[in-house]
Amino acid sequence: MAISVSKKKTRAIKKAEERPDSCCCFFNALLCRVIFRVPAVILLFILICLWSSSTTIISGNMVHVCVSSRKLNKLYCLSAGAQPNLRISPPRIRNSSASSKAMPSTGNGDTKGIVEPVSVIKNAFDDVRDDEVANAMKSVEEQLEMQRSWISHSNNQNCKDRGIFVYDLPPKFNKDLVSQCKDMTPWTDFCRYFTNDAMGEPIPKLGRKWYQTHQYSLEPIFHSRVLKHPCRVYNENEAKLFYVPFYGGLDILRWHFKNVTNDVKDTLALELMKWLQQQRSWLQNSGKDHVFVLGKISWDFRRNRGSKWGNQFLEHDQMQNPIKILIERQPWHANDIGVPHPTSFHPHSDDDIITWQQRIIGSRRKNLVSFAGATRPELPDNIRTLLIDQCNSADEGKCHFLDCRSGQCAGPETIIELFTESEFCLQPPGDSPTRKSLFDSLVAGCIPVLFDPFTAYYQYAWHLPEDRSKFSVFVGQEELRQRKVNVVERLMKVPVQEREDMRSYIVYELVPGLVYGDSDSRFGKFQDAFTITMNNLLERMRRL
Repeated sequence: MAISVSKKKTRAIKKAEERPDSCCCFFNALLCRVIFRVPAVILLFILICLWSSSTTIISGNMVHVCVSSRKLNKLYCLSAGAQPNLRISPPRIRNSSASSKAMPSTGNGDTKGIVEPVSVIKNAFDDVRDDEVANAMKSVEEQLEMQRSWISHSNNQNCKDRGIFVYDLPPKFNKDLVSQCKDMTPWTDFCRYFTNDAMGEPIPKLGRKWYQTHQYSLEPIFHSRVLKHPCRVYNENEAKLFYVPFYGGLDILRWHFKNVTNDVKDTLALELMKWLQQQRSWLQNSGKDHVFVLGKISWDFRRNRGSKWGNQFLEHDQMQNPIKILIERQPWHANDIGVPHPTSFHPHSDDDIITWQQRIIGSRRKNLVSFAGATRPELPDNIRTLLIDQCNSADEGKCHFLDCRSGQCAGPETIIELFTESEFCLQPPGDSPTRKSLFDSLVAGCIPVLFDPFTAYYQYAWHLPEDRSKFSVFVGQEELRQRKVNVVERLMKVPVQEREDMRSYIVYELVPGLVYGDSDSRFGKFQDAFTITMNNLLERMRRL
């Protein structure tokens, strides 16, 4: 489509394109010309550029503009245009991570010790037009709808045309990373978390099949299960799905707090790319039938320019076609699939799940509301301080705040005990939108109260229902910041029957699919998180 632009505007565009720090340098020339034609948009983007950096994603004829704010340490993503065919290659995202301050996790989505920059998505796009918000959310929801279309609605035990080939990678890509557990981070000996097939040490206090599981243990947990999958094949020609057991999250974790260059952080991922490109099975479909399980958030694998945090593993051209299983997905990547954070409950059988269901459905909920977390003084825009103030000022017995800076959240015992005694559990975003604590609360039968749609609604299409009201309560962050709502008072108004219906749905419908069984688990009645994920991956491969 031809677009006429005045000579003056043409010179302005050319000058802006030559400047590396200008707003237009982040957009292609066509988009800049469109912006010059729309006066309202000019003003918006000039203001944004004064205090931000941005990146543009073009997928089909849908344009996503993601702006990282230096002032608010947030990432805003806007969309415009139409995307009639979502079954195209996933949008390519470059430098979409924003730098913000956060700290290394204690295992419950909260922090201690050292400051780290992590990408965070802004909750509600509060400062942009309603139509832009609607387009952005529509784009995310269409991506999730596509992912839901891959769901297998039966627990198919037949392995015909469902073969899974597991690469026997050189040990430097997985086993050797686990062996570095003692000095993986400066303040934690990870070795105790990697016992019992990465479930960790048992916790007798919580009962049968409870372990000290670290939130970044997904990779070895998944690997141990895949190796024993009934549909595993040893002949590449019989495979529909190729599993690459690269412990990319552990690779990132070992460098997070060491003074090394970005080249060092990128080395192992580049070596893996080189290794895969020598495999016939990788080349024959350009990786489209391959899956990676990565036990950290997507942003950690998408390092932006000027940052030292994470690596660029998921930014490589070769990584655009494969499926990436992550505890937090990049919302505008169709091939990023969100799966539950590992909790500490790893049942072996249907009976283990039923026993736990009976325990939590009959638990006495003496707290109306609870919050296990800590303030974020380094993030002034974070809502945690407001929630803590509201909780502490509530009438006695209405809200219980467990301060994780006191060290009480280091193990799961105190957390699970609190959640099993609470009706509602507050789940504000922390270092990133998602929280392991969300899944701890669900497994404990505590109804989560969410403040950011990216915490759950735009993440876990295979494990949480599209109807969010069945399992959660939502309160907008801006409504809270403007003191328009007292969360405790709002939750007091939720009828008892409605709470019981939500809890019943969580316990009987969701909990089995949110936990990862042990490495020898055998389920007949239920599908756990691993089984759901594998069945859906195989269904996607069948449709391809």
